[in-house]
Amino acid sequence: MASIFTRIIDGEIPGRIIWRDATCVAMIDIRPLNRGHVLVIPVTEVDRWTDLPTEVVAHCTGVAHAVGRAQMAVLSPTRIGLMVAGFEVPHTHLHVVPLENMGHLDFAQADADADPADLDAVADLLRDALRAGGHAEAT
Repeated sequence: MASIFTRIIDGEIPGRIIWRDATCVAMIDIRPLNRGHVLVIPVTEVDRWTDLPTEVVAHCTGVAHAVGRAQMAVLSPTRIGLMVAGFEVPHTHLHVVPLENMGHLDFAQADADADPADLDAVADLLRDALRAGGHAEAT
């Protein structure tokens, strides 16, 4: 059975995708650790990131870097965190999280009731920033 991420990538269920290319997508996390939390997900459904081809890992990390720069530009956090955990969904995904403190990396603090209108607004801000940075892959 396809993961929820594959179903979003394939358009079966909606997602707030801000980046799409042949290798990966980036989307707003619906349970953000902090405002602006984005997931970078390879199109190929592989559970453990260490099982991905090196070039896919490098590409996803490059996309995470572009997303992090966009987050910094529009949200002005103290730092941008990057984490691969992988326990929530058995499909590799990189968490790109605007940080004000280490607590913003605590999954127990994820916002299960994030405002959908704010998630949409953040998606628009990040898409605009990615496009302004010359990234045609911003959807």
